[in-house]
Amino acid sequence: MKHIIILGDGMADHQVASLGNQTLLQYARPEYMNMLAREGRTGRLVTVPEGFPPGSEVANTAILGYDLNKVYEGRGPLEAASIGYEMADDDFAIRCNIITLEDGKIITHNGGNLETEDARQLIAYLNQHLGSERVKFICGIQYRHLLVIKGGNKHIICNPPHDHPNEPWRPLLVKADPSAPSAPSAPLSPQATADLLNDLIVRSQELLAKHPYNLAKAAKGERQANSIWPWSGGYRPSMQTLMEQYPQIKSGAVISAVDLIQGIGKYAGLRIIKVPGATGLANTNYEGKAQAAIDALRTDDFVFVHVEATDEAGHDGDIDLKLKAIDYLDKRLIKPIYEAVQQMDEPVCIAILPDHPTPVELRIHVNEPVPFIIWYPGITPDDVQHYDETSCVNGSYGLLRLHEFLEEFMSV
Repeated sequence: MKHIIILGDGMADHQVASLGNQTLLQYARPEYMNMLAREGRTGRLVTVPEGFPPGSEVANTAILGYDLNKVYEGRGPLEAASIGYEMADDDFAIRCNIITLEDGKIITHNGGNLETEDARQLIAYLNQHLGSERVKFICGIQYRHLLVIKGGNKHIICNPPHDHPNEPWRPLLVKADPSAPSAPSAPLSPQATADLLNDLIVRSQELLAKHPYNLAKAAKGERQANSIWPWSGGYRPSMQTLMEQYPQIKSGAVISAVDLIQGIGKYAGLRIIKVPGATGLANTNYEGKAQAAIDALRTDDFVFVHVEATDEAGHDGDIDLKLKAIDYLDKRLIKPIYEAVQQMDEPVCIAILPDHPTPVELRIHVNEPVPFIIWYPGITPDDVQHYDETSCVNGSYGLLRLHEFLEEFMSV
C-alpha cells in the first residue's frame, strides 16, 4: 500500500452568517472530498500540542508524526533547509516576512502579494545596507524570506504578522522572553537579540520607503512592501526521517510552493519536487501539482502534497476566493489524483485534511481540531456523508491527537 496526504492549508473554517450559517466546506460542497468521505472513514485531528502556537510549522510537523517537544525550533531553520542554506552551529535563523504597513498598522503580512522577482531586489537591497558579518538576509519565495543572526538567541517573543492584521505594529515588536534560562544559550542575550531585530525592523522601513519598487507602488496608490517582520526563529533541529520511523516507507516526496513545507519535508527525508507555476496562491498550478503527485506515486511509497491557497485567502478575509480555492483543490488536484490511483497496480491510501483552521472572518490561525478523511480500496466506510467540520465529528476515527494520525494512516 502506498500513501498520499493532500493538505489544504488553513482550509477549515467557522460558520459564516452570509453563507446561511454554514462553514465554507459545507457551502462549497466539494464533490470529490464529499465522495471520499462517503466511501472512506473520517474523524477529527488535534494538530497543535498544548503550549505551541497554531502555526503551519507546528501543525504540519505534528501531522507527519513528530513530537514537537523534541524537534521544534521554529520556522526559520525549516525554511533554511528548503532554501538550501546550511546552518552553522552558531546560526539563529528566523522567518522574515516583507509586510505592508500603513498609518502605523500592519495591513497585510504578504507585502501586497509580493512576487519573488521583486522580492529578490528588495532582499539584495536590505543585505547591502543592513547586512554584516552578524546579519544576513536570504531570499525565499514571494514575501517569505530568511534572516540569519550569528550568535542570536532563540529565547525571544515574536508576533506572527498574519495574526495581527490592522493592529498597530509598535506594541508587537520583539521582546526578550522573561521565562528564558538565566544562563545565555548563545553569544547574544535574549534582550540583545530582541534589540537587534527591532533595530532592523525600524531601519528597514526607512530604507524600503526609498526603494524604486515602493516609490512606483506609492505613485499608483498601491500597497507597498515597506517593512521586514521577523518571527519564529530557532537553531538547527534534529529530526529522524520518516523512513527511520516507518520501515514500510522506502522513499517519499513533498510537493509544495512554500519553503516551510519543503524544509519540513527535507528534514523528514522526503525529496522536494518543485512544480513550475506553483505560487502558494489561488492561481497556483493545481494540474502540475496533481501530475507531480501521480508521477511520484509510481516511484515513491509516501507523497505529501501541500496547497497554500486556502490559507492565504483566509488571511485576506476573502470568502469568495477561499471558496474558489476549495473548489480548485477539489476538482483540479484531488480529482485527477483519485482517478489516477484507480488505474495503479499497487493500492494507494489517500488522506485529506487541513493543518489548522484559518477562518475568513478572523483572518488568523486558530487552535481547533480539523476534519480528515482516510480512503483506500476496500475500506469499510463509516456513516459520514460529507466532508466538513461538523459532519466529521461523527466519523469513526473519533478525535485523534497529533502523532496518532500518521500512525493510523500508516497502519493500513
